[in-house]
Amino acid sequence: MTSAVDSLVSILDLEPLEVNLFRGKSPQDGWQRVFGGQVIGQALVAACRTVDGRRPHSLHAYFVLPGDPRSPIIYEVERIRDGRSFSTRRVRAIQHGASIFSLSASFHLEEEGPEHQFVMPAVPMPEDLRSESEVRAELMPHMHEDMRNYFQRERPIEIRPVEFGRYTGERQPEGKFHVWIRATRPLPADPVIHQCVLAYASDMTLLDAANVPHGRSFHDQSVQAASLDHAMWFHRPFRADDWLLYAHDSPSGQGSRGFTRGEIFTREGVLVASVAQEGLLRPRKPKI
Repeated sequence: MTSAVDSLVSILDLEPLEVNLFRGKSPQDGWQRVFGGQVIGQALVAACRTVDGRRPHSLHAYFVLPGDPRSPIIYEVERIRDGRSFSTRRVRAIQHGASIFSLSASFHLEEEGPEHQFVMPAVPMPEDLRSESEVRAELMPHMHEDMRNYFQRERPIEIRPVEFGRYTGERQPEGKFHVWIRATRPLPADPVIHQCVLAYASDMTLLDAANVPHGRSFHDQSVQAASLDHAMWFHRPFRADDWLLYAHDSPSGQGSRGFTRGEIFTREGVLVASVAQEGLLRPRKPKI
């Protein structure tokens, strides 16, 4: 049987159609729209396929329209610049003749220079926390059917929450919470695959940070939630199949939009990536 990680790697392995043109597929898991992290990961793969000898160090993306999981997504790459140290690519994701997503990515040759970083928050290690199966068993009875069906399936990314109370309505000041994440099975050795898998995973919990100051959880049906944009910076090498601490916060929520940030550390405390996102958090109108 194909594992969820194998399926994710397959989904990220885009089909080349022509120079600068690729086709991606979506898992047929019953969702009405394509998961945002999937489009981020696939678009980054498309950009990486057009650059040699340089790894991505940043990406900036906008979600334009909901993706249709029943149809393939075409990724069109524009080669903006290839300089001596940096390369820039722009990627457009297309479905049914319309742009649903756009991404710009920058690539950099490895260079030596002075280093500094934030210190990793002091939190329990993943082995000291509830496993995902234990979290599922406690939360699923309180979820609506679509979310329950999603959690019952094998997923490519395991998530172990530090602040379990946020799932049950506990407010977290400034949206601060932490989760440990990793791919559930070993990934190929290629470092770019690990970057693209982390880009995929980075959209899974980030918008929750704008909910928890208000005592809402990700399965709260009183709010319409959707990612609007996404930015990510890769700082240092890592493996996405080793445990990574994802530290979240939300400096602002206003006008049905929430702004959220994330820092991602190895278990040894090395800061490997930073993320920022703004998302829609619109109160649903009661059905009459």
